[in-house]
Amino acid sequence: MATAAEPASRGLFRQIIADLAPFPGRAGLTWRTALLCAIVSAVAMAYEIPEAAISCYLVIFIMKPDGSESMLTAVGLIVLVTLVVAFVVMLARWTADAPMLRLAAMAFTSFCLLFLGAASKLGEVGGVIALVIAFALTLVDQVPVGDVITVGLRYAWDMAVMPMALMVAFTLVLGRFPVTLLREMLRHRLAVVADVLESGDAEAAAELRDLLREGNGKAEQRAGRVRLLHLVSSDAARQIARDVDASYLLLLAAAGAKALPGDTRVALAAQVRAALVALDASEAMPVPPPTSPEAGPAERDTRLALAIMAGAEPPLPQAAGPKEGFLAADAWTNPDYQRFALKTTLAAMVCYIVYAGMDWQGIHTAMITCYVAALGTTGETVHKLALRIGGCLVGAALGVSAILFVVPHLQGIGGLMALVFAGTLVGAWVSSGNERIAYAGVQIALAFLLTILQGFGPSLDLGTARDRIIGILLGNLVIYLIFTRIWPAPIEPMVRARLSEAMAGLARIAQVPAALRAGAVAQTALVNARLTQADEALALLPFEPPALRPPPEGEARLREVSHDLGALNRDLLLTDADVSPIAGELAALADAVRAPASVPALPEHAAIPETIRARLDRLRAAVTG
Repeated sequence: MATAAEPASRGLFRQIIADLAPFPGRAGLTWRTALLCAIVSAVAMAYEIPEAAISCYLVIFIMKPDGSESMLTAVGLIVLVTLVVAFVVMLARWTADAPMLRLAAMAFTSFCLLFLGAASKLGEVGGVIALVIAFALTLVDQVPVGDVITVGLRYAWDMAVMPMALMVAFTLVLGRFPVTLLREMLRHRLAVVADVLESGDAEAAAELRDLLREGNGKAEQRAGRVRLLHLVSSDAARQIARDVDASYLLLLAAAGAKALPGDTRVALAAQVRAALVALDASEAMPVPPPTSPEAGPAERDTRLALAIMAGAEPPLPQAAGPKEGFLAADAWTNPDYQRFALKTTLAAMVCYIVYAGMDWQGIHTAMITCYVAALGTTGETVHKLALRIGGCLVGAALGVSAILFVVPHLQGIGGLMALVFAGTLVGAWVSSGNERIAYAGVQIALAFLLTILQGFGPSLDLGTARDRIIGILLGNLVIYLIFTRIWPAPIEPMVRARLSEAMAGLARIAQVPAALRAGAVAQTALVNARLTQADEALALLPFEPPALRPPPEGEARLREVSHDLGALNRDLLLTDADVSPIAGELAALADAVRAPASVPALPEHAAIPETIRARLDRLRAAVTG
């Protein structure tokens, strides 16, 4: 047992160290987040705005590397808070004298908003609105009915609007905007491609795989904001959008360049380096030499991508797939959405009844925990609970240490700002990482701030910190018991759904004529993004109860399918063959991987390249095996 556990613990430790390692932009986002939290706390103390810790939490939650995204979200939240407050005031007046009616109103609005968030593009915002409405209604018992409007407006505008307004002003002065971020992304992609072409070593190849698996969605959104906000001229915005797609095509071509002759790789690497030098010098990129008729797809697409970045007209873009509506296609037929909303609402109501019945308002963080920790599957929820508990304990330890050793020596508001900056810096560093650890960073900062910011200044009282930590642990316990005992949702169906979507995307790519396939970058990037989501979900399987996990051989088959789909995605884009005959088989496999009990009869392979045929055979065996 010890020998088996030791390597696992070492692997987990190495993963944590890797997730905490610096990367370009992480330090900048960390200090900007910490500095804005320090400013927000100072304003809250100076103007006696309550719950400064919650205001700082909003900053950490919303602050993004792209300043334009942070600003648009902040403005949207200001509008949203106004609408929510108006709705809460109406509900509060209607239910002020009827506690049971108020509890029913809390449960009903919570269920509706959670369902809408799970089954639509509203996403986490639905849960945030549900939390705000439910928590505001719990305050009715603590304030006179006539003061509900005043209290509601003060909580809404003082706690939410103040930090959001400061975020907009702060970002305008110190933020980083999408043009700069896209330029850095383009430079990174060019550098990685040049390294792969020149050396082809394992480290460069691994970095290339990581860039491909990221997809192109985030870069496309940033390019869209450049155009929306008119940050550059219309012609420049169009070229930026073309550069985003062309640089991803360049990554795809580099992934298939291993088979190219050495002198061809050297020549292509030199052209990529020349483009990189021009980018660093803010000059127009050089036009690559024309491609010879004998050139293979990898060489041709490399030169095509460089030509597009130099200003050439791109190939006709191919649609990424059917347009998605606001609601999910299965919003009214998939019971998982209703079950998720019911389970989360039940957990929140249980916690509210417990602390209201005990008259222990200090542990109200139990109900908040239910809304922020609940996710669609049991594995995701348990993972987030683990991050929340771990982050809570680390943040509380930092906060208690600060109360014992730092707060007694603080002099003025400047000292408080320095303490908030230092403590938040730790949480912001963690929260700026990937999804495996990001929420732990948010919780570290929140627990630290809840501990040291009590009332309108730093406090030496440990009782409030104790109560809030107990509330978080209680909320974690309740949501764990409900999500693992009532309609537990395994991760495997979600993984199969993402793999099915990736296969359907490959079927669409296969139908594109070879001459137009270089314009299918959006589909290819979308397939890679779906595969990344599947891989991330598979990584959460250890957090599931054993009864929900697939058997080891089933998990291995899912990983094999994901790997082969990634390779097939690249091969389809980089072949001159007519692969349209396999589109039907890929569509059939997409249905089969989603529901393995119903496997259709698959047709014989058409005359397609040997590598694609071999991958298709492996996929068929893994899906139907």
